[in-house]
Amino acid sequence: MATIPNPPKTQDLEIKDAQLIFNSVWQRLEVKHGRENLKFPKELIWLNGAPGSGKGTQTRFIMKFRDLTDGPIVVSDLLTSPEATKMKDAGKMVGDSEVLSLLLDELLKPRYESGTVVDGFPRTKVQVECLKLLYQKLRGLRAQFYHTDLQPDFPKPIFHIMVLFVDEKESVARQIRRGRQTREHNEKVRASGVGSLREERLTDFDENTARRRYRTFKESTYDALQDLQQIFHYHYINAHGTIEQVQERIVHEMRYQSSLELDERTFDRLRVIPISEEIIRHARQDLVKRLDDYAENHDTLFIEVCEHINERFMPIIIRHAISGMALINSEDPLFHYPLALQILLDIFSERGYHTSIDIRKKDIPCKVDLNTGEIELNTKRVYSFRVRFAGSEIRRG
Repeated sequence: MATIPNPPKTQDLEIKDAQLIFNSVWQRLEVKHGRENLKFPKELIWLNGAPGSGKGTQTRFIMKFRDLTDGPIVVSDLLTSPEATKMKDAGKMVGDSEVLSLLLDELLKPRYESGTVVDGFPRTKVQVECLKLLYQKLRGLRAQFYHTDLQPDFPKPIFHIMVLFVDEKESVARQIRRGRQTREHNEKVRASGVGSLREERLTDFDENTARRRYRTFKESTYDALQDLQQIFHYHYINAHGTIEQVQERIVHEMRYQSSLELDERTFDRLRVIPISEEIIRHARQDLVKRLDDYAENHDTLFIEVCEHINERFMPIIIRHAISGMALINSEDPLFHYPLALQILLDIFSERGYHTSIDIRKKDIPCKVDLNTGEIELNTKRVYSFRVRFAGSEIRRG
């Protein structure tokens, strides 16, 4: 493997004390906006990834999955904003302090109220520490305004750290492939005059530069992010494979985490109710056990329910093969036995149908006592079954 020369060292005069940097930026925010107006988004997904890991491709998917409508905030774009340009023109370096200031000002815009994705922050150890301090400040604001009219404006902050990771070999290959595809695209645009040119990154055309870019991420950003695993919900995504495979991993990683997102008191009220994942985890195995038990220990009732389904239900269901849903009412005394209803549900589940039952009771007058005027009632039960399944797709046109 070729030796990659290290870039020349430059003198770094920027302050590296995260507490000093954060306090300075926060004080400017309070002076500029007022503490009561420091209304940050409820949910923030801090997205980082190795070069070529597909951040740009997956960001929109992540936002759609979390129902976030505004953004993303791309930190590299903030560094080319008019505000950042003014800093550069004034001879100021856009370091951690300036990046944090630009980012927090952007996050205060009302359009991000429900949440957004922040692409490219934090990237350094100082920025990681600033992120911790930001979280503490937001919790402090929530506590300060909790018993005031402003309480709804200061929800419990939800921070997700997401890292899309590929190894060095894959990263370099993707960067070079992206460069080649970009160059081919731009050549076609220039030749035809149709379409728009794409940015050609210098790092996408030289393997050594691409490899150096990856190692900078691995040694600086990736290592710094590890410190956040014990504090925030941390999503490590293996970004190897197809776009669809990576999206499946993202969905698996970002399933609803109520213990992290709800207020502690709210979560304590809800935790007695099992989440859906818990009750479906072994549903198939439990279904098989129940069906075998019916056949072994309740065979007569099991056979009767099977015959009833085949003779009474299936003709109706077959007539609804296109719609994929049938509504069936029954007053059959067979279903007075609760076990018969359970058997029916399990049989339909095993056969691939989704069935729900609604039991309605109706009192029917049957006798009147002429001496007292008292009316004797009989209770009639009507069992309503809603049977759903994948209907037939009819081609039209």
